[in-house]
Amino acid sequence: MKSKTSFPPQEGAAPPSRCPDNSAFKQQRLPAWKPQLTIASVLSSFFLTGAFCLTVGICLVLSANSVREVQVDYSDKCSDCSKLRENSSNWNKECHCSVNFTLKEDILGDVFMYYGLQNFYQNHRRYVMSRSDAQLLGRNVNIQRSYCAPFSTYGNGTPMAPCGAIANSMFNDTIDLFYNRNSSEIQVPLLKTGNSWWTDKNVKFRNPESYNLSSAFAGTARPPYWQKPAYLLDEEDERNNGYVNDDFIIWMRVSAFATFRNLYRRVRRIRHFAEGLPAGNYTFRISYNFPVTKFKGRKHVILSTVVWSGGSNPFLGIAYLVTGTAATLTGFVITGIHLKLRKKKTYFQKQ
Repeated sequence: MKSKTSFPPQEGAAPPSRCPDNSAFKQQRLPAWKPQLTIASVLSSFFLTGAFCLTVGICLVLSANSVREVQVDYSDKCSDCSKLRENSSNWNKECHCSVNFTLKEDILGDVFMYYGLQNFYQNHRRYVMSRSDAQLLGRNVNIQRSYCAPFSTYGNGTPMAPCGAIANSMFNDTIDLFYNRNSSEIQVPLLKTGNSWWTDKNVKFRNPESYNLSSAFAGTARPPYWQKPAYLLDEEDERNNGYVNDDFIIWMRVSAFATFRNLYRRVRRIRHFAEGLPAGNYTFRISYNFPVTKFKGRKHVILSTVVWSGGSNPFLGIAYLVTGTAATLTGFVITGIHLKLRKKKTYFQKQ
């Protein structure tokens, strides 16, 4: 066989060029637009940005301040129940307390009820990951391979449904609202469905497929801190049970801060409450189940309205005001520097 031989390059021959091809793209000769930064364009951009942010910020702050809100702290007023819940062996004992408050003015429009927690950190990495999204989609999965541990199975191997630390720590106080009118108590009708996001209710959370919801959860057990299994979360509405329960879905959307509030109920606008909540004396009747003393937390009930910008949260408006003020001040500083340098340039030109 003949072997291939390589010939050395001839002396005097030019080495192969490594330059890009002589094209508009590779030689970067494509047409481009380059802004010409003049003093007029720079100052106008700063002042226009400042005016826009200040206008939006003022509108957002005024809108947030127009929200009617009543906040009631029941941590101390339900201290007896709180002491009872400090001992985990009393989990099956019921404890009720009442908190009275007064509305001096009517709260007109749609009224939303929230529960608020303080000093409850949901942003810990292991806590956030302690869930099984496949299980929450109604799939028959091996949760022992998930991040749910140690809230995945019991000692006898029975899997928890739902599993994970988030589900196990679900807020489970029951709060009812009563209106004291003419020496009689009228229970305020509250809506417990339609409070979660549509995508959560119809996409992210689904019950296991079965002819009966209780049979769908057969072979599983409730989390340790739950008083009821998942298929009995709402005994009045079968469609609000299991993984598609509104309270459960809202709780599974964890908060980034230690102090937060979650939507609990909406006031149903019928009869005495067709226009909202009338002024008068009210009572919260609470079935106290959720312990907070071990982590030095507090619990609130909030009644609030909403406006076009949302609830009573002025943070976004304040952020716009700060940004607009900074942009406006920067514009004035640049204007001062420009005038000072222009005077110096004029002085040296005269010399």
